[in-house]
Amino acid sequence: MVKSAPSPIATRKPSKVEGIKENSNFLREPVATEILQDTTHFTENAVQLLKYHGSYQQDNRDNRTKGQEKDYQFMLRTKNPGGLVPPELYLALDKIADEYGNHTLRATTRQGFQLHGILKKNLKSAIATIVKNLGSTLGACGDINRNVMAPPAPFKNRPEYHYAWEYAQNIADLLTAQTGAYYEIWLDGEKAISAEEAPEVKAARQRNGNGTIIHDNEEPIYGTYYMPRKFKICVTVPGDNSIDLYSQDLTLVVITNKKKQLEGFNIFAGGGLGRTHGKEETFARLADPIGYVAKDDVYDIVKAIVATQRDYGDRTDRRHARLKYLINDWGVDKFRTQVEEYFGKSIEAFKPLPEFKYYDFLGWNEQGDGKLFLGISIDNGRIKDEGSFQLKTALREIVEQFNLSIRLTANHNLIFYDIEPDSKEAIQDILSRHGIVDDPSKIEPLVRYAMACPALPTCGLAITESERAIPGILERVRALLDKVGLQNEHFVVRMTGCPNGCARPYLAELGFVGSAPESYQLWLGGSPNQTRLAQPYTEKLHHNDLDTFLEPIFVYFKKSRKSKEKFGDFCDRVGFDAIREFAASYDPNTANGANKSRHRVNLKEEVYGKLKEVAESQGKPMTQLVTEALEAYFQNLS
Repeated sequence: MVKSAPSPIATRKPSKVEGIKENSNFLREPVATEILQDTTHFTENAVQLLKYHGSYQQDNRDNRTKGQEKDYQFMLRTKNPGGLVPPELYLALDKIADEYGNHTLRATTRQGFQLHGILKKNLKSAIATIVKNLGSTLGACGDINRNVMAPPAPFKNRPEYHYAWEYAQNIADLLTAQTGAYYEIWLDGEKAISAEEAPEVKAARQRNGNGTIIHDNEEPIYGTYYMPRKFKICVTVPGDNSIDLYSQDLTLVVITNKKKQLEGFNIFAGGGLGRTHGKEETFARLADPIGYVAKDDVYDIVKAIVATQRDYGDRTDRRHARLKYLINDWGVDKFRTQVEEYFGKSIEAFKPLPEFKYYDFLGWNEQGDGKLFLGISIDNGRIKDEGSFQLKTALREIVEQFNLSIRLTANHNLIFYDIEPDSKEAIQDILSRHGIVDDPSKIEPLVRYAMACPALPTCGLAITESERAIPGILERVRALLDKVGLQNEHFVVRMTGCPNGCARPYLAELGFVGSAPESYQLWLGGSPNQTRLAQPYTEKLHHNDLDTFLEPIFVYFKKSRKSKEKFGDFCDRVGFDAIREFAASYDPNTANGANKSRHRVNLKEEVYGKLKEVAESQGKPMTQLVTEALEAYFQNLS
């Protein structure tokens, strides 16, 4: 087990951010003052607090000019428990993206939306519009509970999925910040109409529970200082890992009886993926099983776990502040004992669970009540119009015409549901006219299961490219697999521009983690179902060296895999020493008795763009199209 530094909280000086929270009057100042000022950006203190309101101040690095002010703009992130986006909210976000943003929407890996490119002068109008259309950005960022996730599949004949949605919403309500700052600043004190909280949620928020509540405080659960760091929760059902349950601070798994009635929840805690290069005391970690609670106790156990992290998490070193470090330092038994003190009774034994598997729910599916749902794949979550690819227009037309709600997925795709069967043909026609594929079997599998974070140019933490780089990386990986005789092979690829892990690369079979400009750490050996951590194979791989570096690994996989063994399972089974030994003696010119040298040809940008467009429309690799075209050309010459 990785060891992290002990944290005697009481004897150490709190971090600067703790002071900013303390002096903010519950997230009000200096944001409330500075939003009224005619400036392009906020001060450092306000930027820290702005996160709780759902926004990050960013600088578009593509537009930097020496000697000029930074190109300040803002990212807004919505909070959508269980990924639910009502039709009126989607249309509002689509309009905001055009009026105030960069004309795109981005589905996140936590089932929300991000809007990029908003100017400070438009921030208040954008947030007010979101709230007035049944949305919110409150708590989408900051040291607080983030968006509560749940499997997006709208199965109406499987009650466990309904319970997951219901409790994801209720737990999100339970842990929503109670400060009036949000509505005071962004809606001039007017609290917009929203769904009423469940009575049991209101009662649970005020129930003391042996120290879980801070009395006479505007924030009864969080207190003046909120959480030491962000806190991530999901609710899922047995066997469904569509939401990467092992990466969460707290996971609840629905447990039903033989009649499919809700009985309680299994609890996992201590997952988290953020880390820092060169800081071995920071690490990715999988959540541990903690125990089981009956359904009537679920809100109290959530509060007990939150209170344990609130009161014992590290408020001095923000790199050591997540719940995963507290559990790693204490061990599961000590953590469970402390949670039980807040809970007021013992946690029951963990219930047996089936193996968890990843599902993406793409394509047309029966939802169990005679209606349909449709999962649409979105490359890296980016909803845009570009040339003949008009995804943004298509989605808007579908929502306007059929008034459909959306569930966002944890792999930044989306699902339309409650579709009448006689609407299927019309929806397919809209998608087809706008160049959108609705049949997942026609999507290149490497692309289908890949994820990348936004990274450059807007993310301030990005070291190198991610979203803009991964299409080319996946093309090269596909070409390599084809070259070594693995034409039918695919695996989970994830990429981030920094080590924070927003696209969860540490759970991928092949993970790229930005480590320097144009260079990446390479992680191998994660599970195809995201139930096992990958491990770092090399610290710095320049993207120009990708092909020669990966080729021997893929050849070894082809030669030494077991029947139907997946790439991540193979790397984990044989170990890195064996992979390195094979790679060290690998000769590409003699492998398989054929010359394996790789040739690179540069294309004009507009030619590459057209090639990519045609390849996507035909569901073929670009390499295959180029080969076919050149063969036809040479045949005509002869």
